[in-house]
Amino acid sequence: MRIVIISAPAQRKPPPDYVTALQKGMASMGHQVDILDAWTEDGFRLPSYEYIAVAAEQISLFGGKMPTALPKILSAGTGVGGKRGAAFLRKTGPFNGKALSNLMRAMEKEGMLINWSDIILNPPHAEALGKRIGA
Repeated sequence: MRIVIISAPAQRKPPPDYVTALQKGMASMGHQVDILDAWTEDGFRLPSYEYIAVAAEQISLFGGKMPTALPKILSAGTGVGGKRGAAFLRKTGPFNGKALSNLMRAMEKEGMLINWSDIILNPPHAEALGKRIGA
């Protein structure tokens, strides 16, 4: 299966280690996995993937807000409606549930079908979660 992981860290930086661990876990199950950076990519390649996973971080400790680059990349990829997807959030504070809900809401707003969501604790946990995609 062709899978894309949209990396949406709180600040503009290269994909964090938990995103590459998630990719490693998915690739070990035989999937073709690419990583797109929400801050630098435009999102026009999203319709070519069968499954879209978003790995994000909340901007603030208490607000549960998502990075501003995330809605931009999701809305630019016309044709993502009806695609299956997963929402992953890195554990950063006490209000992770609210942030995960906001992440799923942003994805569903574009018409995606979220069939899995989870909070990533660390890179080994991310790799284990990646191995469960498509299993």
